[in-house]
Parts: sequence; C-alpha cells; structure tokens
Amino acid sequence: MNAITAEGLVKTFGSGDEAVRAVAGIDLVVPKGSVIGLLGPNGAGKTTTVRMLTTLLRPDAGRAIVAGHDVVAEPQAVRASIGLSGQFAAIDENLTGRENLWLFGRLYQLSSAEASKRAVELLEQFGLADAGDRVAKTYSGGMRRRLDLAGSLIVHPEVLFLDEPTTGLDPGSRLDMWDVIRERRSEGASILLTTQYLEEADALADRIVVIDKGSIIAQGTADELKAQVGGERIEVIVHDPAVLPKAEEILDRGSDGQCVVDTHMRRLTVPTSQGSKGLVLVIRDLDEADIVIDDIALRRPTLDDVFLELTGRHAENGSGDQTASAQEPPSGRTT
Repeated sequence: MNAITAEGLVKTFGSGDEAVRAVAGIDLVVPKGSVIGLLGPNGAGKTTTVRMLTTLLRPDAGRAIVAGHDVVAEPQAVRASIGLSGQFAAIDENLTGRENLWLFGRLYQLSSAEASKRAVELLEQFGLADAGDRVAKTYSGGMRRRLDLAGSLIVHPEVLFLDEPTTGLDPGSRLDMWDVIRERRSEGASILLTTQYLEEADALADRIVVIDKGSIIAQGTADELKAQVGGERIEVIVHDPAVLPKAEEILDRGSDGQCVVDTHMRRLTVPTSQGSKGLVLVIRDLDEADIVIDDIALRRPTLDDVFLELTGRHAENGSGDQTASAQEPPSGRTT
C-alpha cells in the first residue's frame, strides 16, 4: 500500500479568460517509508498539489488517497494521519516556543503531560531549548522556521508533508533539518518534500518528480534524471563578457552538443566525452585566442542541468509557488 496515491489531480483558479490552471492532471505515488522530492520552478504547481493532498484545497478533478483515506470524502481522517509544515510558519507569536509546541500537541489530542514532554524533546532537538520560554515574536526568522518544523513532528505522523522546509534557514540549521528528515524516514515515515534547493533533493529524496506548468515532466532517481542530460561537462567563466561569442565558437569545436551561454555569469557550458583531455584542449585553444578565463572545470551533470534541460531555465532558490500564492492564503498546520 502506498502512503500517497494521486490520480489526475486538477486545480484551476479564476474563471473565463483569466483562469489559471495551477495543476493540470497530476499522477503521483509516494511508497510507504520513502522520501519523494517534488521539484519545479516558481509557479510550477508544487504548493497547490501539497494543499490538495493535505485537504487545504479541494481538487477540481481527480482523486487522491493519503494514508489510506480519500482527501475529499475523509478529510478529518487524512488530517489525523499527517503532519504539514507549510511555506509560512504557523505559530502564535504571542506564545512562547514551549507553549506553541504544547498547543500543537493538544490540537493533536495528546494529553497535557504528553504534549509537555514532546515540547521539551523537540525544543532540544531543534536547538531551541534556551529560547523555549521566550515569546515567539522575539525569535529570528530561522528560529521561527525551526519551531514550525518542530510542531509538524509533534505526534510522529504516518505521512509528512514538508513544503520548502529549509527556506530561510542558515546552512547549519539546514543540515540539522536534513538529519531530522532522515531520522523520520528511518522510523518509517513517508515524506513528500518540495524544495527549491537542488542539493537538498539530491541528498534526501529516493525519487524526484519534476513539475512545470502544473504537469509532471520527468521523474526518477537523481542519477536517472542526470543521465537524461548526458555525461561530463566543461564549464568556463571568462573574464571579459565581450569575448563570450569567440569563446562559444571555440567550445563548439569538436564538442558533443550545444554550448550553453549564461551572459550574466559570463559562463559557458558544453558537453564533452573526452574527459580531462577535452579540458586540456579547451584551455589550449582559449589561451591561443588570448581569452582570459576566471575559472574552468570539468564536472558531472547536476540537478540544475536537469532543470535547464527540461524547463529551459535554471532552478530558482526562491520562496514558493507563485501561481498558488497569488491566489490563495498561506498554508499552515492541519489538525
């Protein structure tokens, strides 16, 4: 049995000529005990999909089963089986961190003693023990985010939805959150993770689903998706942007594919099957043409290359699903 099964999910905002189809018939499966990464550019439909699966939005068409319950016919049963951390912290700023977590526990029908115990455990786990008795409005943005994430784990849910969970966190806190996600997976939780950080999906997800313009355009393991892009690449950053056309001409000679030019970054990227030999040849040719370079490297494809190949643009480390956020209120805790 799968933790999540979605078939033909559709959601449209507005009507007539101004209608926007945020999700256009998505089929999605999250096997029990796995982490599935949902990736896509801003406005791709990721958050709208999460909101339908967590009962915050009613699908216009299609069907979804979460933790064995239909999201439309059995919304209360779904909510009792899941945890959700949305893009915006769902905390009461006038309560202390400890009181917020106690309240989350009570909303999930824990006894007062159990809720207090979990609050202590989570404050410690998320590095908030020293601030537990301060009101949340005195917290930094990163601290509020960690408190919200702690609240989503108050009852060890069967299925956990994490919508860009590390946005706004410093690098150390982000790595701590990765450890929490891995721990929850090892304990048997099933996790749907949306993220704008490609290295996050690469590090955590068993499988990755790429979504764009409301539709799934690719899915597979990180290695499978990278294999679609091809082999190694030579990446060059030139010192003077005026020489980009000449550098592109040089890199195109004998290459195994089209050279991609990023004028803003003064960067050229070209596929190669010659490995280090190809790198040496490019360095020689650029030197003979008196083209000064700031950096040059031979590297494997990344998930950013996958994004560029599939969507025609680089991934954006932004802050959410613009199609959804322009039409809906922020998502929050489900209870």
